[in-house]
Amino acid sequence: MGLFDAFRRRRRKGKNRPGTLRDASSADIAHLDRWAATHKGVEAYVEPRTTVTETTVVLVAHDGEWTRRRIGSLDAAQRFGRKRSIPVYEVAKTGYPKRMREYTERQRILRKKAQRERDRKD
Repeated sequence: MGLFDAFRRRRRKGKNRPGTLRDASSADIAHLDRWAATHKGVEAYVEPRTTVTETTVVLVAHDGEWTRRRIGSLDAAQRFGRKRSIPVYEVAKTGYPKRMREYTERQRILRKKAQRERDRKD
């Protein structure tokens, strides 16, 4: 044992280390549950795992508002959808809905307008 070995933090293999993916947590699922319960016409769009993120799901409401959280796997997303009677789609096969892109664009325009108004007041 080296002089400073006692001071080194021991990390569990693969957990919270640089370059490792974080799995879906109960907080992620709780957020998705709350969001789905408070929005109308919700659909789920599953995004595949990448080198930097675990499998995620995007919930999209009837007006295009959306939220994204980790889900763990396509199977987990499908179970989530079945339990809540939410249709589940794979983004790689269907793409994102037009209403989601339109909502995002509307929000961008509103942010720019608010920024211009703040700048005018200064």
